[in-house]
Amino acid sequence: MVLLSLVPVLAGAVRITELAAGAEITDANARFFASPAPVLVHIVTASVYSVLGAFQFLPSLRRGGRRWHRLSGRLLAPLGLLAALSGVWMTVFYTHPDGANAGLFALRLFFGLAMAASIVLGVLAVLRRDIRGHSAWMTRAYAIGLGAGTQVFTNLPWLLVLGPPDKTAVAVLMGAGWVINVAVAEYVIRRRRRVGPPRPSSFRPTPVAPSSI
Repeated sequence: MVLLSLVPVLAGAVRITELAAGAEITDANARFFASPAPVLVHIVTASVYSVLGAFQFLPSLRRGGRRWHRLSGRLLAPLGLLAALSGVWMTVFYTHPDGANAGLFALRLFFGLAMAASIVLGVLAVLRRDIRGHSAWMTRAYAIGLGAGTQVFTNLPWLLVLGPPDKTAVAVLMGAGWVINVAVAEYVIRRRRRVGPPRPSSFRPTPVAPSSI
């Protein structure tokens, strides 16, 4: 997961460098120069969320309500929401290049809102001491947030074999990255349920909202 998260982190670093250095403005990046705040918020929050969130899956940091898991969760919840909602903002208000179409617009909007909703439901679950529900919703949120990493692997074979994809193919390949991640998340969630429920007595949440597992 850390390796997958490095993909959007590196892409974000390139974008920030481009904005800071005043690179040549093209059709592909004009929207970022015109309104840099949303993309900067998205890059920073998504990068921290994807890298730090990966460590929430370590059993050694989760078992027994470990302090590190709780403290990092309090940071990850707002970061994840900012990453998701800034992505939705860019989808709705940015002018997109020719490679985007209505299908990709709908996918970005759906998965961005789904990620935000999953984080909110995960926080509400842990405040009720529903650890199983918290675990499931935060797993789904993280899977969606890590979609950019998987999308590299859904796009790359097409690009190498068939060349640049058209608008429809772009939407399908991008959507495939999210669908694969969500499918894996659901498999993990169901496997945990077969193993057995977590012990709520060992996890003592505070009123401050924690985040991703």
